[in-house]
Amino acid sequence: MTGKLYLIPAPISQEDIAWVLPLAVQQCVADMAYFIVEHPKTARQFLKQINSKYALQELNMRTLNEHTLSSELLALLDPLLAGHNVGLLSEAGCPAVADPGAELIRLAHKNAITVVPLVGPSSILLALMASGLNGQRFAFNGYLPIESEARVSKIMELEKLSIRCDQTQIFIEAPYRNQKLLEQIVKTCCDDTDLCIASHLTFSSEMIATKSVKEWRCSLPDINKIPTIFLLHG
Repeated sequence: MTGKLYLIPAPISQEDIAWVLPLAVQQCVADMAYFIVEHPKTARQFLKQINSKYALQELNMRTLNEHTLSSELLALLDPLLAGHNVGLLSEAGCPAVADPGAELIRLAHKNAITVVPLVGPSSILLALMASGLNGQRFAFNGYLPIESEARVSKIMELEKLSIRCDQTQIFIEAPYRNQKLLEQIVKTCCDDTDLCIASHLTFSSEMIATKSVKEWRCSLPDINKIPTIFLLHG
């Protein structure tokens, strides 16, 4: 019998872990000895927080990140095929959602391995919940282009798509480029387009606000180097 692949949402802040992970989830993860992780150091810190039943040096930890080749994925499933439960853990948030893991999960399904998503924080869904924007129709677009002209073109495209489909457009940026992106959004979009800025989610310094682009132009927040989700609705 194969083991189960558990998808473990990792905290996205350093606040009390009890706020974001139910006790039953913590206990489930604490019972595991096998993990596939994005960053071993971060994973060990997380497992120490939830009081893993195993000493950290006893854990079987394999790495899956943006450098992992497709040809290396099947070997990551070996413990599962040998009957062990395995936890898939990204650095923060939910595995395979704007993080590595989707290709491995598809491979698990092809090998008749049961995949179990656990409850925990997703900055994308938390931001959408709190935005007041359309939660019935939405799209997550990941990162926008880095080059300025291409980025402006993409912002315009997403705004038009939002208007045409009544669809909330969600996207992110590397924290050190957040301020520049915000400035480009308010310069590019129509006055009455709604923009939600959701920063430092689950931190004590959390900030979530939805205003029209015209209102944002009067007073832009400083979100430089702060993890942020952007939500746009025309």
